[in-house]
Amino acid sequence: MPAVMTDEQATPAVPQESHNLRLLTTERSNEASEGLDTKSSLDIARIINAEDSKVANAVKKALPEIAQAIDAVARCLRDGGRLIYVGAGSSGRIAALDSAECPATFSTLPAQVQYIMCGGPKALASAADVNEDSPEMGQRDIAKRRPTRKDIVIGISASGRTPYVVGAVEYARQRGAHTAAITCNRDTRLADAADITIVAEVGPEVISGSTRLKASSAQKMITNMITTGAMTRLGYVYDNLMVNVHMKNEKLVERGIGVLQRVTGVDRDVAIRTIKSAGKSIPIAVVMLKASVDKMEAVRRLQKSDGNVRRAIENSALEL
Repeated sequence: MPAVMTDEQATPAVPQESHNLRLLTTERSNEASEGLDTKSSLDIARIINAEDSKVANAVKKALPEIAQAIDAVARCLRDGGRLIYVGAGSSGRIAALDSAECPATFSTLPAQVQYIMCGGPKALASAADVNEDSPEMGQRDIAKRRPTRKDIVIGISASGRTPYVVGAVEYARQRGAHTAAITCNRDTRLADAADITIVAEVGPEVISGSTRLKASSAQKMITNMITTGAMTRLGYVYDNLMVNVHMKNEKLVERGIGVLQRVTGVDRDVAIRTIKSAGKSIPIAVVMLKASVDKMEAVRRLQKSDGNVRRAIENSALEL
């Protein structure tokens, strides 16, 4: 087991990369935004918008690796494992956002998709006084989650060199966990540490080095794809509908009723009655109506299909 150092031992300071930070594409000066401080508000908005338009294409080039990550996450969650994001600064906040959205969108348990933020939750709202240059701190924080071969740990770092993130991913991989990296630079230590590397080369930022801009937009798009893709593969989406919606407020109750109507073609009254008899579970209600079974049989089918709604309806034992 790799050693995990204490806070006293985890002193900052020596850069972990041999190359100069300023050589990274995300740190270079952007010719398109030169003289930004002399521009009008409309010109500033136009410049930012023009640069933002490059993000989707950069992500598109990484689709094969994103697909690999989707499959890896789906396998791990299906086998009872977890997706654990690790990040610092803006990248960590993107990770936390995706983690927080999964239970609301797919009714996953909070433990299934987690995040580790350098500096802890307090660093989400402010630039906390934490040392992201310490790989030992990253090792320590991921060690608390006890990663195993069932889990996948995804490190997010725009530069691809953040020692905290690199340390966490290296530790997780040594413990047998699956690993992936999301970065905006090629040939980095984080890429070397991970099994799967997703690189979105968005180029220099409008404000040099401010990776909360294009880099974070790319990271948000990629994390959206990974969790949405994995949950869809697991059957938590039926057709393109949010069948696992958790109806905890008026808006979500209406969404659930609408989903059931669209999937089954029943009228509103039948949808409401079925949802009530299904214990307010849309997946159970969908299976009841689509397969013409009672609640008990619907529950049995969903359990047999690991929550995959389509397979529960078709009563299929196909594998992912």
